Amino acid sequence: MEKSLLLFSKNGFYNTTIPDIAKAMSMSVGNMYNYFKSKEELAKFAIKYSTNILARDLREINQLQISSKDKVFLFTKKYLENVQKSPEVIEYFLRVYLSNREVFNKDCEGFLCVSEFVTEVMILLDEGAASKEFRQQDFFPAFAMIMGALGGFAFLSGEKVLDKEIVSYSDAVAQNIYRALKYDE
Repeated sequence: MEKSLLLFSKNGFYNTTIPDIAKAMSMSVGNMYNYFKSKEELAKFAIKYSTNILARDLREINQLQISSKDKVFLFTKKYLENVQKSPEVIEYFLRVYLSNREVFNKDCEGFLCVSEFVTEVMILLDEGAASKEFRQQDFFPAFAMIMGALGGFAFLSGEKVLDKEIVSYSDAVAQNIYRALKYDE
């Protein structure tokens, strides 16, 4: 899966072929089709795979008995560590999933292919609001605030414009996300 994510994120969806992926995996094209009947099916599996990594991380954080603020800081750090360690996972989301929506229209509409991750973000936001650490707000603006900040830094890292390692920005990014979410009396 990592090799397909790397090829898709590097070359784009339309410029990556099943033979390219099979070659990178030292596998025959026919054998690849035993696992995925089309490039579109592989692409959909890849987005589920990549966002489920993030969902697992956030699920573990959501289960900790710590403040919502600390959860935001931990998740931000973990997310940026993932960007640094496996940039192809985030690059795939930014450069393939968001840019080629026509590929994902069938069987991946809305949040269908990223539902596990979206559910964990909902839990984070709901628990933060229930404890009055976060203000009550519509889900979509809050979700966009979190993912816009994280995705923006992933993009900047991918474009190689940051002057430091991406993880070194973790606390500053988390602080901005927290400020946007926190409850003000």
